[in-house]
Amino acid sequence: MTNMLHFTENHRFCVSRDFSLSSLDYKMLAMMYQPMIGGYATSLYQVLYQQISADRVGYSPLEQQRKLFLLLELEQGERGRKYLIEQSSKLEAIGLMQTSRKFLPDEEDYIFEYVLFPPLGPNEFFRNQHLTLLLRDKVGKFMLLSLREELLSPEPEECRDANSEDLSVPFYDLFRLNTQVIDYELEQALYEASASKQGEGRLDVTTKGFQYADIIMRFPRGANNRVFVEALKHAPEQMAAINIVAKKYHLSLQETCRLLDEDGVFSEEGELQMDLLQYNANLFYRQSKKRDEERERVLARGEETEQGTEAAADKSVEMQYYLEVPQQLRGECTDHQYNYILRNEPYTAVLKMFFTQGSIPDGVLNIFEKIDLNYKLKEEVINVLIHYLHIDRRSWAKSSIEAVASDMLGKQISTYEQAVEYVREKISYKQKAASKVEAAKAGGGAVTRGRQGKTQKPHIPIVVPDEGNTASSRLTDEELEAARRMAQKLDERFNRKS
Repeated sequence: MTNMLHFTENHRFCVSRDFSLSSLDYKMLAMMYQPMIGGYATSLYQVLYQQISADRVGYSPLEQQRKLFLLLELEQGERGRKYLIEQSSKLEAIGLMQTSRKFLPDEEDYIFEYVLFPPLGPNEFFRNQHLTLLLRDKVGKFMLLSLREELLSPEPEECRDANSEDLSVPFYDLFRLNTQVIDYELEQALYEASASKQGEGRLDVTTKGFQYADIIMRFPRGANNRVFVEALKHAPEQMAAINIVAKKYHLSLQETCRLLDEDGVFSEEGELQMDLLQYNANLFYRQSKKRDEERERVLARGEETEQGTEAAADKSVEMQYYLEVPQQLRGECTDHQYNYILRNEPYTAVLKMFFTQGSIPDGVLNIFEKIDLNYKLKEEVINVLIHYLHIDRRSWAKSSIEAVASDMLGKQISTYEQAVEYVREKISYKQKAASKVEAAKAGGGAVTRGRQGKTQKPHIPIVVPDEGNTASSRLTDEELEAARRMAQKLDERFNRKS
């Protein structure tokens, strides 16, 4: 919130929830969540929860936020608003609440919706690393372990090693539904109920995109393009174009509004400049994708350093999928050892085998880290990719490596065996192409094509005259005398002109 006048006691609010708190939920709130967010934030959660009867779910009626200020004994003013925002932010960060602001075009005002979520159960809570570490920082490690023992009852020792058999009866083994009668009124009612639960930024059923009200609600009032955006209400074609761009580049409602506020997106007459909007959306999409990939790599590094990875069982390689040891490593390992390394070792160790003169270049490490963490290629497939780059004498540049990785991803190569077949197919294709070139060179009259795709000249045979015909081709004495006289005449003409 940048302007406190957009969040006051006079604004109306409603609460929605689809659960009811149990005794275990109350215990989780008191013992697990309250130490992390404080008693005041927990009280705010309880007040919002009580806006709907405990034996019902759904939405509370619209009321002014002044009610919250009075129930929580908050000062009605800017100071109280800031404090309420601070406490609600704690609930949002911990996963107990989500706040959204809705714009009412008829009243030209905002209302606030507080969506509540139930506390996590003990099992889910302790599987959440962020919540567990936060609670440890608040109460300490030994108190955390004590809470875990109090909330989680262990399985009896006699049952741990016993064999389990599922004896549950499937639904259709016991019940039969009457599918001959179709109740259209019931289906319509259920459909409307499910559609009403769509969250913020939902897509309209008829237009398959954002509604005009969704966009105008989140568009700044003082923006330069506000007038043009308001005109979208009577321009369904431009709204459809905006939704096409938003769907194409996976834009949220907030991101779409931000792009519509860029200079030049609308002409002076208010026409939407589709090319510029699409260009900006594509640029934003690529930048967001790059940031997400970098964030994903950083988080993956952090998880590996904190909790480590479990050692997986070694996998063997069948003889039919053995790859030949490169010439560089012939004296260091056998075929069996080399294929075992490709199948089980991390790609960093395989890279080190080929970069023996020094450390592995950062550019190579970065692109393989991206292939591993973002593209989700398995380690064994990446190792076969490294083998192929070496034996095919391909460039170790980023574009060359990404080309092979993209080809593998497109062909859905996910196992070591599939990767080996891929490499063999590529090498076989290259060998066949080379043999065709050699065959074309061997056949003299064949027409071949060079690197640039230009047709080379065919070999033209040279006709050598027979020795028997040389005598008949010689000039007689009379012909030689006539040739001399002609040469003398030409010399005299040339001398006169000079």
